[in-house]
Amino acid sequence: MIVAFSVTPLGVGEDVGEYVADAVRVVRESGLPHRTDAMFTSVEGEWEEVMDVVRRAVAAVEARAPRVSLVLKADIRPGVTDGLTAKVETIERHLT
Repeated sequence: MIVAFSVTPLGVGEDVGEYVADAVRVVRESGLPHRTDAMFTSVEGEWEEVMDVVRRAVAAVEARAPRVSLVLKADIRPGVTDGLTAKVETIERHLT
């Protein structure tokens, strides 16, 4: 399963980078395959472990912000591994 999610602190002003970094730190420390870009962090693994990482990432931001917004999209496809890389490689093949 791949989950793409975005955690946004609300009520802390416009500069939210340090809060988002707290969430990304949780993902990086999880040891699961992941990617972070300008809008979302994607993480890959089994349902329980991925959702635990998302929960802990939200909690890290929630610990410092009065309100938190979470956007989450999941690709639930049993038996598929290395989807973060394979999906991008497929698109790249079609572009060349």
